[in-house]
Amino acid sequence: MLKELVEINTTHPYGSTGAAQAIQGHLMAAGFSASDVVLVAPPEHPTKGNVVVRYHGKGLVKPVLFLGHLDVVEAKPEDWSVEPFKLTERDGWFYGRGSIDMKDGDAAMLETLIRLKREGFRPDRDIIVAFTADEEAGGDANGPAFLLKDHRDLIDAVLAINLDGGGGQYKNGDRFAFEIGTSEKTYVTYTLDTTSPGGHGSLPGPDNAIYRLADGLGRLEGYRFPVMLTATTRASFEKFAELDPGPESADLRAVAKEPPDAAAAERLSQTVRLNAQLRTTCVATLISGGHAENALPQRAKATIQCRMMPGDTAEHVQAALSSALDDPKIAVTLDAPPIVSPESAPTALITAKVARVVHSMWPGVPLIPTMATGFSDDRQTRNAGIVSYDLSGVWADVNENRAHGRDERVGVREFDESVEYTYRLMKAMSQKE
Repeated sequence: MLKELVEINTTHPYGSTGAAQAIQGHLMAAGFSASDVVLVAPPEHPTKGNVVVRYHGKGLVKPVLFLGHLDVVEAKPEDWSVEPFKLTERDGWFYGRGSIDMKDGDAAMLETLIRLKREGFRPDRDIIVAFTADEEAGGDANGPAFLLKDHRDLIDAVLAINLDGGGGQYKNGDRFAFEIGTSEKTYVTYTLDTTSPGGHGSLPGPDNAIYRLADGLGRLEGYRFPVMLTATTRASFEKFAELDPGPESADLRAVAKEPPDAAAAERLSQTVRLNAQLRTTCVATLISGGHAENALPQRAKATIQCRMMPGDTAEHVQAALSSALDDPKIAVTLDAPPIVSPESAPTALITAKVARVVHSMWPGVPLIPTMATGFSDDRQTRNAGIVSYDLSGVWADVNENRAHGRDERVGVREFDESVEYTYRLMKAMSQKE
């Protein structure tokens, strides 16, 4: 199933309908009825298909929704050491676009549904699994947003479990901690734009849009947003300090206090991963300027991609960008209003269920609530009033960062373990207690 899904190109231009149809075929062959395996796409985007599966339970409590997106980011074959849209097993790894983001999770959920059907399992509540379109950047037909707006009855639930986040961390080769994703930063993008008179390239003058923009970007590079903590990040800093005594542990405890220790925050900010947990971040990701090789530029533009902390606002971020650029001739424009994602505090019942599943496979591993620096479809379900948690079963090294990058991969053992974990998790979350 993983091989089949990886080898269906579901980048933005191709869409997800082919993968949705493949999943539908597996489920129908396993004995699911047509009425319980529904494939839907927006009429104006027929290639952006979603397949929603309902596994019927006793109806003792409201349904649980499991989420997995089918789309992947683009992959240029010339950048990879293997073919990105072919599953390659090498040295204990599965390589391929989507192997860890997140066709591994899709395959695990699909296999779990078929296994439960084969076993005749009867849950306390309905299990809904939605394999969806357009989670990644560039999408124009986000699956959960479409389903919540036009087909809410298909996925209406009291709880959502997303396998697109959370999961296990290796540190120095050892199983270090298992993350429960309770919140995420919000994706928001701005355009910087500046103009100059232009003219013949043989007569350069002091007013050059490219130089002006470059100077402003240099000032922006040196700017740091203020420290901003949440209940989740405070709890995770305290837990990481306890689990990993070392040079950073005292600073982690100090920054978790109210108010946070400024000197400790400054030291922790030198680590990219921790800096992203401490504050809103913005970075230049695209730049363009000029119109001809032999002409002075009349315009220069840059895209600034920001990740806002929960509780921050687009207005505050835009004002901070303008201040950091320190040039009234550089206009800052919000590309689109952000979808703000609230926190989902873990309840005692949820934490206990997750702990039982995790410890049934990896005894004694500590559980830590965490905030994702990326964004996911949780922003859709949380804003629809559905409490949502990220609970992937994949383990990866804390410094591994290949999702969206070249030679994306998942460990063969880790994938196999995640399939069994997903089966146990789906069973546990479908029970009343």
